[in-house]
Amino acid sequence: MTPTTGASAHASTTARWKSEWFGNVRADVLAGIVVALALIPEAIGFSIIAGVDPRVGLYASVAIAMVIAFTGGRPGMISAATAAVAVVVVPLVRDHGVEYLFAATILMGIFQGIAALLKLNLLMQFVSRSVITGFVNALAILIFMAQLPQLDPTNEGVNWITYAMVAGGLAMIYLVPKLTTAIPSPLVAIIVLTCLSLWLGSPVNTVSDMGELPQGLPFFMLPDVPLTWETLAIIAPYSLTMAAVGLLESLLTAQIVDDMTHTGSDKQRECGGQGVANIVAALFGGMGGCAMIGQSVINVTSGGRGRLSTFTAGLALLIMLVLLGGIVGQVPMPALVAIMIMVSIGTFSWNSIPNLRVHPWQSSMVMFVTVAVVVATHNLAIGVLVGVLLSGIFFVQKVMHMFEVERTKEGDTVTYTAHGEIFFGSVARFEAALGPESLQPDPADHVIIDVTRAHFWDISAIGALDKVVERMRMHGRSVQVVGLNEASADLVDRHGVTDRTGVEIGLAPHP
Repeated sequence: MTPTTGASAHASTTARWKSEWFGNVRADVLAGIVVALALIPEAIGFSIIAGVDPRVGLYASVAIAMVIAFTGGRPGMISAATAAVAVVVVPLVRDHGVEYLFAATILMGIFQGIAALLKLNLLMQFVSRSVITGFVNALAILIFMAQLPQLDPTNEGVNWITYAMVAGGLAMIYLVPKLTTAIPSPLVAIIVLTCLSLWLGSPVNTVSDMGELPQGLPFFMLPDVPLTWETLAIIAPYSLTMAAVGLLESLLTAQIVDDMTHTGSDKQRECGGQGVANIVAALFGGMGGCAMIGQSVINVTSGGRGRLSTFTAGLALLIMLVLLGGIVGQVPMPALVAIMIMVSIGTFSWNSIPNLRVHPWQSSMVMFVTVAVVVATHNLAIGVLVGVLLSGIFFVQKVMHMFEVERTKEGDTVTYTAHGEIFFGSVARFEAALGPESLQPDPADHVIIDVTRAHFWDISAIGALDKVVERMRMHGRSVQVVGLNEASADLVDRHGVTDRTGVEIGLAPHP
């Protein structure tokens, strides 16, 4: 690298850093404050799911958000304590205690760092658009369903005032932007509804009703667990699952934010950044977490685009907990419910409904199955994995039928011309199409198998070619294979048994 090139690269890096941190300061700060308020009930709820003190979820959200702002690969995306990770650790906390949760979270971060080094983020290439759409729609449904307890009239603190405040909050969220965009409309809704609730003394649920807010700052601590192989055996399965679930949700959320903002992101850096953030969270008494699509949507729709918005969310949450806990505790839950309903409406891919008429039925089926599995299990990872598996099955079926064999005869020579892809899914049709020549109505003594327009992908395909050639020779036919491309010939030379045709025609590099 020349000095000029090095200076240019440094200038480009500096410019990008300034843009990501200070290119949208006012909007990023305001959006981060909105996100911080929305994180509080979520983090408390996830702590309850995991069976730990609310401080564990809240401190995790503070640490993860602030650290990922520096280490993550997707500016403007919000990461914190999540339900996807919380549900995984329930048995660990129940059977071994919270200290083992902290140790498992550290190991989770190490696994995510290894995943970054191995570039496992490239596996996202196998997640189809239909699976992503199903993931988004399922998450929108889950976000809405999570608000239903706060709207159930049989629950304490839910009354007609609750519904009026939710309706008023939604009205402000959607109407304020028509008047001004200087302040994010969700923040306006929170401030107005909180002041109204305090002024009228409205008997509605507040944030403090969700759980006790922590007092004081989080402090550095090492997990109080024995450093033995037994401890590793206990936490490793949980850590591996937490790491996989966290990375899957983070990478999918990053892709969604990419689409919303029409910008790209560094998925490998995001994997490593998630690992660092989780390790720091555990060392300050927090549970594991990952990217949150709901809060990320709130951030983006509130104007947040840069790393400053993510950092502000964590810092504002910390300030609220330490200095403003009493005031934050009075925020009415209907205000936050209105925001989350807005998120569910904005998250759902409404275009997917009319697209059902024009998209292939296989794509629609993948989307429906992904949605159904996620909603039924409340596990995003299982739903996505099922969707990916179903997409793979449909793809294999499609490629299987992109194959044909033509038989032509001239004199005492017959030519079988293969077109398409020959692999484990199409070998049965390949063998059937090149059935014993002796059973043809006009059998020939000499057979040419022309694969100029075909490609052999795996050892199953090579085995099928061996079988066809050997079968014809056993019935007294002379057989010649022609037209192998270099890659196919290489496979024949490596794995073929009856005919190492790749060597014979000089294509394969092996002796």
